[in-house]
Amino acid sequence: MKIQALLPMKDHSERLPSKNIRPFAGQPLFFHVLKTLLQSPYVNTVTVNTDSRSIAALAGRFSRVRIICRPEALCGDLVSMNDIIAHDLDCVPGEHFLQTHSTNPLLAVETLNRAIEEYFSALAGYDSLFSVTRLQTRLYSDSGPLNHDPTKLERTQDLPPVFEENSNIYLFSRDSFNTTGRRIGARPKMFPMSRLEAMDIDEQDDFILAEALYKMKVAPSSRNQPHISPDTLFAGKVSQTFPGIRFNESPHYGVAP
Repeated sequence: MKIQALLPMKDHSERLPSKNIRPFAGQPLFFHVLKTLLQSPYVNTVTVNTDSRSIAALAGRFSRVRIICRPEALCGDLVSMNDIIAHDLDCVPGEHFLQTHSTNPLLAVETLNRAIEEYFSALAGYDSLFSVTRLQTRLYSDSGPLNHDPTKLERTQDLPPVFEENSNIYLFSRDSFNTTGRRIGARPKMFPMSRLEAMDIDEQDDFILAEALYKMKVAPSSRNQPHISPDTLFAGKVSQTFPGIRFNESPHYGVAP
């Protein structure tokens, strides 16, 4: 019951510059989900597909991590993630895959393991699994209410739930992806997650809130682990922690010549 994990990361971020390597609770943001993946007994290797030499250099310091240099044709903000996954599958052996994002630092290894177990247990009836957040609230579109009658004002707990794709976990087989061209197959199973654990970082407010939650829930249990302070990173002293890596003022990491 082994899988290959895919962790794609690009250098540029429109809404939050350098977010993949921005200091989060003392370490580059992507370290957190990468360590979670490597803690799972079901994960064979983690493939990091990136166009950033800085991310490649930092990720390459972990064992069981494969680096794929993203081809120019797949670089940019408008490239579909399914196209990047298709390229990964051309380069990575294996039959079953998990894809997640560096912007999910609160994802717990216990949740990850449970999702993988549920995926394999459900293969007789489903071809893929993706994580969702349950919403049971009054929703509207430009054309009006979506899931309720405003004239009745039903209690929100009595409304039929809807589910938001939260971008934390995608599990699929090579066969499913080759058939559909998508990480969410033709017969997907939804995997509900806690709203707080599923928090995805897109903007500055997300980053601030996620880091505060991380420090409250996760950091107290790992106080003995090495800590990389944001001051160290932004003071240009990152080479003391990561030899061979130079920190530029942009702020971006750069690989020392």
